[in-house]
Amino acid sequence: MRIHIATDHAGLEFSTQLQHHLAAAGHEVIDHGPVEYEPLDDYPAFCIRAAQAVVADQQAGVSALGVVFGGSGNGEQIAANKVEGVRAALVWNLSTAELAREHNDANVIAIGARQHTFDDVTRFIDRFIETPFSHDERHARRIAQIGAYEREGALVDGPGPRQVS
Repeated sequence: MRIHIATDHAGLEFSTQLQHHLAAAGHEVIDHGPVEYEPLDDYPAFCIRAAQAVVADQQAGVSALGVVFGGSGNGEQIAANKVEGVRAALVWNLSTAELAREHNDANVIAIGARQHTFDDVTRFIDRFIETPFSHDERHARRIAQIGAYEREGALVDGPGPRQVS
């Protein structure tokens, strides 16, 4: 599988170690940056490029996923989710890594490098990669609804807001 990686300065060491871990497991790793430590770097471009590459690969029939890192992973997840076709999930344990794929067919995960040990991070990522999408109708339906909104602004009607007194 092809794995696209991006980070900010907080995740650079994790990213470098992870690239070796994933390559040793037989994955093709593409690093979208940064390549050197710069404490004032701006992560959005790195994460957006990684997310764009995941979508482009998947549209071309290439099996690909993405991993983005930062101090908390929040900003990196937000940046990746700006790319049409990306479903980026913030992962903080094995369960969220598994559910991101199984229920949401996430194609990118975000992880807080300052929140976890390297061993934990590799377990999360390995679980994410090895877990297939369930294809349950309810999950596929919900993903389609999100995609329709993303592409066309179409919102499936629900009960709507209500005022609570």
